[in-house]
Amino acid sequence: EALQRIISTLANKNDEIQNFIDTLNQTLRGVQENSSNILSELDEEFDSLYSILDDVKESMINSIKQEQARKSHELQNQLSQCNNALENSEELLEFATRSLDIKEPEDFSKAARQIKDRVTMASAFRLSLKPKVSDSMTHLMVDFSQERQMLQTLKFLPVPKAPEIDPVECLVADNSVTVAWRMPEEDNKIDHFILEYRKTNFDGLPRVKDERCWEIIDNIKGTEYTLSGLKFDSKYMNFRVRACNKAVAGEYSDPVTLETKALNFSLDNSSSHLNLKVEDTLVEWDPTGGKGQESKIKGKENKGSVHVTSLKKHTSGTPSPKRTSVGSRPPAVRGSRDRFTGESYTVLGDTAIESGQHYWEVKAQKDCKSYSVGVAYKTLGKFDQLGKTNTSWCIHVNNWLQNTFAAKHNNKVKALDVTVPEKIGVFCDFDGGQLSFYDANSKQLLYSFKTKFTQPVLPGFMVWCGGLSLSTGMQVPSAVRTLQKSENGMTGSASSLNNVTQ
Repeated sequence: EALQRIISTLANKNDEIQNFIDTLNQTLRGVQENSSNILSELDEEFDSLYSILDDVKESMINSIKQEQARKSHELQNQLSQCNNALENSEELLEFATRSLDIKEPEDFSKAARQIKDRVTMASAFRLSLKPKVSDSMTHLMVDFSQERQMLQTLKFLPVPKAPEIDPVECLVADNSVTVAWRMPEEDNKIDHFILEYRKTNFDGLPRVKDERCWEIIDNIKGTEYTLSGLKFDSKYMNFRVRACNKAVAGEYSDPVTLETKALNFSLDNSSSHLNLKVEDTLVEWDPTGGKGQESKIKGKENKGSVHVTSLKKHTSGTPSPKRTSVGSRPPAVRGSRDRFTGESYTVLGDTAIESGQHYWEVKAQKDCKSYSVGVAYKTLGKFDQLGKTNTSWCIHVNNWLQNTFAAKHNNKVKALDVTVPEKIGVFCDFDGGQLSFYDANSKQLLYSFKTKFTQPVLPGFMVWCGGLSLSTGMQVPSAVRTLQKSENGMTGSASSLNNVTQ
């Protein structure tokens, strides 16, 4: 076990070093490219000043080349050290892996001690995984519009120092991120800041490869900025900022990674009722859906395919390419369960909730005659309707013949004396055994179930003559978290519906 831990540590370290090597290579290319760009701009500036600036030009070109050579030398040395460390680490990893096949206990113990000693002295663990120099050459840029009158005192433009992002002052809440930073020293020449961000599923330092592009927010006048209305569909977000004066932008701050986890799920069209047209986050009643599609869908189910829905809404009955793609999302949690049928016009989410607190929102179409929103165990039968079994909890809205709004569980109904909101927020505290429904706009509590979930639950939806759209990738709103503290005293009237189910 100890040897396996060592192997795992070595493998992780190799991955870190490889990522750092990619960063060094990119930085090295940036030094070359930026140096070339700076030299070109410098030549253009000097074209009009050759008569008196030949000597100065030569001096400044030398400065740039020396800076390029210095940075290139530093990076080349660091790159060589990393390559050597990676090579040695890979040899050690290979030796450690071979050692697992040693059958003789004494030989195995001896090899393990050797590996442990070598790991202790391995250079891979003494490397600094931060470039000694950056690829920026902005401190060597020039603009001679004012200096033409002072040719003998020419110098490179002052460049703003890199700001410092303060993680303690950064805030992630309500699907918004507030980023705060400061300058290492006062600079009254700063005109504005540029904030860049991107989503990622990797913690720690940003990676060079397999990452999304940076999004840019320019012309920020203060030292704080809030990104709001975000969908948290990645585990983390990277942030960096740079200061700009009237002439040039400074270097980037050290990047900061903030956690942005939230529940993301789609509707599972592989087991939804045939009279429901299901897209990624949209379900609509389709009275003709079960006639021409049943044999076609059964054939696909027999092959064990799991359909993955698309964000784009299609008006025809033909699945989009993404809906039939297996590689774009993980397989549905429920596997190849039976399709809902009869009067159970039901569709479930494709991601099970097994722990933690989660939140999502549902909006019904204006002409929707009947719908339910809630959660259910994955054992919900294909004929079962939400709220009519002891394995499902929901609130139900009926706008057909008579208007009713009620909470339902285990075939028991509790009428709700509140107005049906435009959008419903669903809060599920799996560990605390609580399912609450809110007006998504005002955060008014509509109803709350208190139970004990004995197995994972899936978001559940029922639609008849209308449609529902949902919003996922949402954090639990701060207002909802606050209401949870007082909600326990408000659920006594619902005791007839709050059963501990097996």
